[in-house]
Amino acid sequence: MEVNVLNVSGKETGAKVQLPESVFGIEPNDHAIYLDVKQFLANQRQGTHKSKQRNEIAGSTRKLYKQKGTGGARAGGIKSPLFNGGGRVFGPQPRDYSFKLNKKLKTLARKSALSYKAKDSNIIVLEDFNFESVKTKSYVQLIADLNATNEKTLLVLGAANNNVYLSSRNLKKAKVITADQLNTYDVLNAGKLLLTAGAVKTLEEALAK
Repeated sequence: MEVNVLNVSGKETGAKVQLPESVFGIEPNDHAIYLDVKQFLANQRQGTHKSKQRNEIAGSTRKLYKQKGTGGARAGGIKSPLFNGGGRVFGPQPRDYSFKLNKKLKTLARKSALSYKAKDSNIIVLEDFNFESVKTKSYVQLIADLNATNEKTLLVLGAANNNVYLSSRNLKKAKVITADQLNTYDVLNAGKLLLTAGAVKTLEEALAK
Protein backbone atom coordinates (compact mmCIF):
# COMPACT_ATOMS: atom_id res chain seq x y z
CA MET A 1 0.00 0.00 0.00
CA GLU A 2 1.48 3.32 -1.12
CA VAL A 3 0.66 6.48 0.83
CA ASN A 4 1.50 10.13 0.19
CA VAL A 5 3.75 11.79 2.75
CA LEU A 6 2.39 15.07 4.15
CA ASN A 7 4.19 17.93 5.87
CA VAL A 8 3.10 19.60 9.12
CA SER A 9 0.85 21.94 7.10
CA GLY A 10 -1.11 18.99 5.71
CA LYS A 11 0.29 19.49 2.21
CA GLU A 12 1.72 16.69 0.05
CA THR A 13 5.50 16.71 -0.10
CA GLY A 14 5.64 14.71 -3.33
CA ALA A 15 7.23 11.79 -1.54
CA LYS A 16 5.49 8.46 -1.09
CA VAL A 17 6.01 5.71 1.45
CA GLN A 18 5.21 2.03 1.08
CA LEU A 19 3.23 0.51 3.94
CA PRO A 20 4.30 -3.16 3.93
CA GLU A 21 1.48 -5.65 3.40
CA SER A 22 3.02 -7.92 6.04
CA VAL A 23 2.27 -5.26 8.69
CA PHE A 24 -0.58 -3.11 7.34
CA GLY A 25 -2.36 -5.56 5.05
CA ILE A 26 -2.83 -8.85 6.89
CA GLU A 27 -6.12 -10.59 7.64
CA PRO A 28 -6.94 -9.22 11.13
CA ASN A 29 -7.21 -11.68 13.99
CA ASP A 30 -9.96 -10.40 16.31
CA HIS A 31 -9.22 -12.87 19.11
CA ALA A 32 -5.57 -11.82 19.24
CA ILE A 33 -6.72 -8.18 19.47
CA TYR A 34 -9.12 -9.09 22.30
CA LEU A 35 -6.41 -10.82 24.33
CA ASP A 36 -3.87 -8.04 23.84
CA VAL A 37 -6.34 -5.30 24.81
CA LYS A 38 -7.50 -7.36 27.79
CA GLN A 39 -3.89 -7.71 28.98
CA PHE A 40 -3.18 -3.99 28.47
CA LEU A 41 -6.21 -2.97 30.54
CA ALA A 42 -5.46 -5.58 33.21
CA ASN A 43 -1.92 -4.23 33.55
CA GLN A 44 -3.31 -0.75 34.28
CA ARG A 45 -5.07 -2.00 37.41
CA GLN A 46 -3.29 -1.29 40.68
CA GLY A 47 -4.93 -4.18 42.49
CA THR A 48 -4.65 -2.39 45.86
CA HIS A 49 -8.33 -2.84 46.84
CA LYS A 50 -8.76 -4.20 50.35
CA SER A 51 -11.56 -4.77 52.86
CA LYS A 52 -11.17 -5.93 56.45
CA GLN A 53 -12.08 -9.44 57.42
CA ARG A 54 -13.52 -10.45 60.79
CA ASN A 55 -10.09 -10.98 62.36
CA GLU A 56 -8.95 -7.47 61.31
CA ILE A 57 -11.82 -5.47 62.78
CA ALA A 58 -11.20 -3.48 65.98
CA GLY A 59 -13.76 -4.50 68.57
CA SER A 60 -14.54 -6.66 71.55
CA THR A 61 -14.67 -10.45 71.35
CA ARG A 62 -17.20 -10.54 74.22
CA LYS A 63 -20.29 -12.62 73.57
CA LEU A 64 -23.16 -10.15 73.09
CA TYR A 65 -25.86 -12.09 74.93
CA LYS A 66 -26.57 -15.62 76.14
CA GLN A 67 -26.65 -18.44 73.64
CA LYS A 68 -30.20 -19.58 74.25
CA GLY A 69 -33.53 -18.26 75.41
CA THR A 70 -33.55 -14.86 73.67
CA GLY A 71 -35.80 -15.84 70.80
CA GLY A 72 -33.20 -14.51 68.36
CA ALA A 73 -30.29 -15.98 66.45
CA ARG A 74 -27.17 -16.80 68.43
CA ALA A 75 -24.33 -14.30 68.09
CA GLY A 76 -20.69 -14.78 69.06
CA GLY A 77 -19.40 -11.20 68.89
CA ILE A 78 -19.87 -7.70 67.47
CA LYS A 79 -17.28 -8.35 64.73
CA SER A 80 -19.59 -10.81 62.98
CA PRO A 81 -20.27 -9.94 59.30
CA LEU A 82 -23.97 -9.87 60.17
CA PHE A 83 -23.60 -6.70 62.23
CA ASN A 84 -23.07 -3.13 61.09
CA GLY A 85 -19.33 -2.46 61.30
CA GLY A 86 -18.43 -6.12 61.26
CA GLY A 87 -15.92 -7.82 59.00
CA ARG A 88 -16.70 -8.46 55.34
CA VAL A 89 -17.13 -11.99 54.02
CA PHE A 90 -14.88 -12.85 51.05
CA GLY A 91 -14.04 -9.19 50.48
CA PRO A 92 -11.47 -7.95 47.93
CA GLN A 93 -7.81 -8.51 48.73
CA PRO A 94 -4.68 -7.03 47.07
CA ARG A 95 -3.81 -8.96 43.93
CA ASP A 96 -1.91 -8.73 40.67
CA TYR A 97 -4.20 -8.69 37.61
CA SER A 98 -1.45 -8.99 35.00
CA PHE A 99 -1.08 -12.12 32.90
CA LYS A 100 1.33 -13.40 30.26
CA LEU A 101 0.87 -13.38 26.50
CA ASN A 102 3.24 -14.81 23.93
CA LYS A 103 5.26 -12.30 21.90
CA LYS A 104 4.03 -13.73 18.59
CA LEU A 105 0.41 -13.23 19.63
CA LYS A 106 1.05 -9.63 20.71
CA THR A 107 2.79 -8.95 17.39
CA LEU A 108 -0.17 -10.45 15.51
CA ALA A 109 -2.57 -8.26 17.49
CA ARG A 110 -0.65 -5.08 16.67
CA LYS A 111 -0.44 -5.94 13.00
CA SER A 112 -4.18 -6.71 13.02
CA ALA A 113 -4.96 -3.31 14.57
CA LEU A 114 -2.73 -1.52 12.05
CA SER A 115 -4.38 -3.43 9.21
CA TYR A 116 -7.82 -2.30 10.37
CA LYS A 117 -6.63 1.32 10.37
CA ALA A 118 -5.14 0.96 6.89
CA LYS A 119 -8.28 -0.74 5.59
CA ASP A 120 -10.44 2.14 6.87
CA SER A 121 -8.03 4.75 5.43
CA ASN A 122 -7.36 6.18 8.88
CA ILE A 123 -3.57 6.32 8.57
CA ILE A 124 -1.76 9.57 7.76
CA VAL A 125 1.98 9.55 7.11
CA LEU A 126 3.95 12.70 7.97
CA GLU A 127 7.50 13.66 7.22
CA ASP A 128 9.79 13.68 10.25
CA PHE A 129 9.42 17.03 12.00
CA ASN A 130 10.22 18.96 15.15
CA PHE A 131 8.89 22.03 16.95
CA GLU A 132 11.32 24.83 17.79
CA SER A 133 9.78 25.16 21.26
CA VAL A 134 7.08 23.65 23.42
CA LYS A 135 3.79 25.16 22.24
CA THR A 136 0.40 23.51 22.50
CA LYS A 137 -0.78 25.97 19.86
CA SER A 138 1.65 24.44 17.35
CA TYR A 139 0.24 20.95 17.90
CA VAL A 140 -3.35 22.20 17.69
CA GLN A 141 -2.51 23.81 14.34
CA LEU A 142 -0.92 20.57 13.14
CA ILE A 143 -4.07 18.61 13.92
CA ALA A 144 -6.27 21.27 12.33
CA ASP A 145 -4.22 21.23 9.11
CA LEU A 146 -4.73 17.44 8.96
CA ASN A 147 -8.52 17.86 9.34
CA ALA A 148 -8.52 15.78 12.52
CA THR A 149 -9.60 18.39 15.08
CA ASN A 150 -12.67 16.47 16.23
CA GLU A 151 -11.01 13.06 16.28
CA LYS A 152 -8.84 11.21 18.74
CA THR A 153 -5.34 11.13 17.29
CA LEU A 154 -2.34 8.97 18.01
CA LEU A 155 0.97 10.34 16.72
CA VAL A 156 3.72 7.72 16.46
CA LEU A 157 7.26 9.10 16.23
CA GLY A 158 10.34 7.23 15.06
CA ALA A 159 12.33 8.52 18.06
CA ALA A 160 11.55 10.47 21.22
CA ASN A 161 10.92 14.18 20.68
CA ASN A 162 10.37 16.14 23.87
CA ASN A 163 9.06 19.32 22.20
CA VAL A 164 6.36 17.47 20.27
CA TYR A 165 5.38 15.32 23.25
CA LEU A 166 5.08 18.25 25.68
CA SER A 167 3.16 20.31 23.11
CA SER A 168 0.46 17.62 22.94
CA ARG A 169 0.25 16.69 26.61
CA ASN A 170 -2.55 19.12 27.55
CA LEU A 171 -4.82 18.00 24.70
CA LYS A 172 -7.53 15.55 25.72
CA LYS A 173 -7.90 13.86 22.33
CA ALA A 174 -4.22 13.74 21.40
CA LYS A 175 -1.53 11.25 22.36
CA VAL A 176 2.10 11.03 21.26
CA ILE A 177 4.24 7.90 21.58
CA THR A 178 7.33 6.43 19.93
CA ALA A 179 7.17 3.42 17.62
CA ASP A 180 8.60 1.08 20.26
CA GLN A 181 5.75 2.06 22.63
CA LEU A 182 3.00 1.16 20.15
CA ASN A 183 0.25 -1.02 21.58
CA THR A 184 -2.99 -2.45 20.24
CA TYR A 185 -5.26 -0.52 22.62
CA ASP A 186 -3.92 2.92 21.65
CA VAL A 187 -4.12 2.13 17.93
CA LEU A 188 -7.78 1.06 18.12
CA ASN A 189 -8.71 3.83 20.56
CA ALA A 190 -7.57 6.52 18.11
CA GLY A 191 -9.72 7.77 15.26
CA LYS A 192 -6.71 8.81 13.17
CA LEU A 193 -3.28 7.20 13.31
CA LEU A 194 -0.48 9.64 12.45
CA LEU A 195 2.82 8.00 11.55
CA THR A 196 6.06 9.77 10.79
CA ALA A 197 8.21 8.33 8.01
CA GLY A 198 10.73 7.22 10.63
CA ALA A 199 8.03 5.42 12.60
CA VAL A 200 6.91 3.47 9.52
CA LYS A 201 10.45 2.22 9.02
CA THR A 202 10.79 1.26 12.70
CA LEU A 203 7.46 -0.59 12.71
CA GLU A 204 8.40 -2.46 9.56
CA GLU A 205 11.67 -3.62 11.10
CA ALA A 206 9.98 -4.64 14.36
CA LEU A 207 6.80 -6.31 13.05
CA ALA A 208 7.50 -7.56 9.53
CA LYS A 209 9.43 -10.62 10.70
